Amino acid sequence: MKSQSTRVRNSGLASIVVFGLIVASCGGKSDTAATLPVEEIVTTTVPETTTTTTIPVVVNPLTGTPAADETILGRPALIVKIDNHPQARPQWGLNQADLVFEENVEQLTRFAAIFHSQGSDPVGPIRSGRIQDIDLLGSLNHPLFAWSGGNSKVTSAIRKSWLVDLSHSVANEKGGYRRESSRNAPHNLLAETTKLWSLAPEDSKPPLPQFEYRKADEAVTTASKPAAAVKISMDGVDVMWEWSPDLLTFVRSQGDKPHVDMQDVRVNAQNVVVMSVVYGKSGSSPVAKSVGSGEVWVYTAGVLVQGSWERTDPELPFVYKDINGQVIKFTPGRTWIEVIRAKSAINIAPGEDIKKAKYP
Repeated sequence: MKSQSTRVRNSGLASIVVFGLIVASCGGKSDTAATLPVEEIVTTTVPETTTTTTIPVVVNPLTGTPAADETILGRPALIVKIDNHPQARPQWGLNQADLVFEENVEQLTRFAAIFHSQGSDPVGPIRSGRIQDIDLLGSLNHPLFAWSGGNSKVTSAIRKSWLVDLSHSVANEKGGYRRESSRNAPHNLLAETTKLWSLAPEDSKPPLPQFEYRKADEAVTTASKPAAAVKISMDGVDVMWEWSPDLLTFVRSQGDKPHVDMQDVRVNAQNVVVMSVVYGKSGSSPVAKSVGSGEVWVYTAGVLVQGSWERTDPELPFVYKDINGQVIKFTPGRTWIEVIRAKSAINIAPGEDIKKAKYP
């Protein structure tokens, strides 16, 4: 062990005061040397502390997934009316849309594809809007509305609504509208979401979240049952969504054939909402009544959650509740909403023969 004086000398943190001998002035004798105790300056070391700050994960409002690019979160939702006529297939952009409504039109269906977290250049084929689009899409906070146009009644109603008119006649070249030479008119009108977003009004705001989402470790509600598929009879087209355990998503068919996009990718979604509504009419066009309440089936994470939808104001999101009255939470990801007529869907349980199950 080192001596005390060595420790102090090495540390440089103490000073030593030594009193010398006191020599007697007479008798030639000296007194015994007197030495004061060594004084040490002691330092105290304070352990370093680390402060951990949890940064909240920023999510996309229409998918509940982490935002890959936070700079785009402030832009408005962009709705594109996409054709589903046989001559319009395959389509551009259906797998890039955060949310898609499939609605009945005249003996066929049409898609309202809603883009926010990502876009599609090109997108389409683009067709006309309908009166029912105004209420059906009203909760998206004054979204941009890309459509080919419509009759005078529809055009007037849309231009007076909360939808921001970016029709072919309004946006045209600035919106990237063009005709695709490989398709026949009127099933060949395309646009570009990048250019359409550049035409947004300065006071545009992002969309409101439309659903509640489960956390990563949160189980699906107990008010659910396993589901293999759902078959839906829409106007003029048979639709089927099947659960893919390998892809952990639902995949879509039309007319018993896989529905693929222009990239030959199967149309898919993490959530499929089958919402039963009353359809009225405006002339020859069906009009979905999307304010009120009705039955809903929510397909998510390979299960079916049955319940009801309700909505008192077209500018507010739909509220989906299970049979116990609890809000249904969705899987983060993309969602399709099938706006069906009453009793137009049949659930297929695991183990049943999907091919033998008939469309209702």
